[in-house]
Amino acid sequence: MGLIPALRGRTLYALMKFICGTSFMMYGYDAGVLGGVLLHKPFLDAIGNPTAEYVIPMITSSYSLGATVTSVFVATFAFKIGRRGTIIMGCVAAVIGSVIQSASYSVAQLIVGRICTGFAIGSISSAVPTYLAETGVDADDRGPANALNAIMLISGGKLLPLARKANSTWEKKPSDNESVLQYPLLSWRLPIVFQCIFAILAGVCMFFLPDTPRWYYARDRLAEGDAVLARLNDAPVDSPQVQQTRQAILIAIEAELEANASLHWKQFITVGLVDNTPMKIVRRLSICFWLPFIREWMGSSLMAYYSSIILGNTGATPSLISLLSGVQNIIFALGCVPLYFTIERTGRRTTLLYGAITMTVLIVIFIVLVAIPSTVRIQWGAIGVLWLFLFVMGYAYEGCVWLYCCEIAPLEYRHIGGAATSTGEWLATFLTTFVGPIGFDNCGWRYWFWVLSGNLVAIVFVFFLCPETGGKTLEEVDFLFTKGGPAYKGMSKEDIEGRWIEKIRSSVENQQAISAEGK
Repeated sequence: MGLIPALRGRTLYALMKFICGTSFMMYGYDAGVLGGVLLHKPFLDAIGNPTAEYVIPMITSSYSLGATVTSVFVATFAFKIGRRGTIIMGCVAAVIGSVIQSASYSVAQLIVGRICTGFAIGSISSAVPTYLAETGVDADDRGPANALNAIMLISGGKLLPLARKANSTWEKKPSDNESVLQYPLLSWRLPIVFQCIFAILAGVCMFFLPDTPRWYYARDRLAEGDAVLARLNDAPVDSPQVQQTRQAILIAIEAELEANASLHWKQFITVGLVDNTPMKIVRRLSICFWLPFIREWMGSSLMAYYSSIILGNTGATPSLISLLSGVQNIIFALGCVPLYFTIERTGRRTTLLYGAITMTVLIVIFIVLVAIPSTVRIQWGAIGVLWLFLFVMGYAYEGCVWLYCCEIAPLEYRHIGGAATSTGEWLATFLTTFVGPIGFDNCGWRYWFWVLSGNLVAIVFVFFLCPETGGKTLEEVDFLFTKGGPAYKGMSKEDIEGRWIEKIRSSVENQQAISAEGK
């Protein structure tokens, strides 16, 4: 099972958060590492100086395409190998993919490496949020853990300038007697292979960590589930705290198995809008797909991948663009920091809803500023609004979406929910990274209306379909969806507890009936 017996309780969970954050830091680093070398002459020389219009967009978007396909593929077997196994598999694939990319001498080889790395990130992004949520002991553990994950994800991208600067010396001729031909190649190969450090660290450490107790229980490995649950609680297996959590998980599994009988593939055609299952399983899995898809539609990946183009469109001079891009990325990361301290107070639904409303107002102002004739004041005003937009995006959507999707996914289908979340994100990212530069070239500032429409859709989607999950255990979240009706009506804590008690009573009666029949 790969346990580290010496670690228990909060210390064990802290290590889990660090390792998951390290894997997400690799995700953030890898997402932007190629963007910094796409116009780098030694890089272009190495892959044959491609001139076709769609080659560079395809190199960039092949990573997202690989992650999209992987996310769908992982859903077919992730439940068998577990959250921990999926993360380890992703780390191994990341090492292979980064080595292939750093050794590339053609476009084809580079795309193969990008697809392999996309496979890695698809695996990691579908499993890590679930792993963090299911290993948290208290209901208020999940929010800060996923906020920290988001901070480390975006911080991974901040390491790129350091890696490039450290390797810039390879472009200089060290002496008159040494050849200079090999050094420019190292200036882009080393930053790409650098991500192996994150993958090796996360993969090796994860090997010695346990899987989640909820996964062990779902796989009917009760003894292992008991052992891990006791370690996370730092309490004996027979303690009231451990036994109460154990009973809640097993009852949730029983309820979900009962709901399976009403599932039918035709219900997925309506993407959850029409869902007759008792626990609204189809709707919950559909939300897991559409919420991250909408986040990318709102401009998340567009800002990350094409910051130079976007800042150039505001009228900024080329000499400023490089500096402003770095500042922009830092602001994006800083937006995640307040989420760590406030997510359990404000809740998920409130953060997502009011975040989307604020971003809609800001993007309207930004469109106006880039549409009118540019002056120095207008230029800086547009940049300031864009930075504020990114700060709100980092706060409201970068970490909160991962958290919300893993919370609402049913336990028996949480691997599918994680895969749906990853698929939604990476499909939208693929479309964004492939179409984005084409849209800016052909539509100019009017392309921002597409981003505006994504923010408007987010407001409606969250208001009607996303109930509040904060302050509830993962098992209590199941009962949020049994009431029916729009999400804005919500359900009180008392109602949830009443339905929970009713379910416990029903489960006990069933067990007593089975025991009586056995006698």
